[in-house]
Amino acid sequence: MIVIRFKVKCKPEKLEALRTAFSAVVTPSQAVEGVVHFDIAQDITNPNSFIATEVFADQAARARQESQPEVQRVMALLPEAVTGPPEMAAYDVSLPHMQGPAE
Repeated sequence: MIVIRFKVKCKPEKLEALRTAFSAVVTPSQAVEGVVHFDIAQDITNPNSFIATEVFADQAARARQESQPEVQRVMALLPEAVTGPPEMAAYDVSLPHMQGPAE
């Protein structure tokens, strides 16, 4: 399983364009085979920052998600919309048993 945390700091004048582009990515990404979890949120301490949390069953699932046209639109927008390089951390994890959220 691959877990990715991706964060970008957006230029204030590009905030709405990037929010719209990110919003278009979530639902199609969640429907991709092998995507275990996928969401994008706005940072409550810096409203110009967005954080994506992505969990993939394997590298093939990640590749399928990243090949979507919605993701390509975001990637094309990033150079003009962000204040610096994205922060990204990727972890290859193996869990003997995966649980859902605590109830």
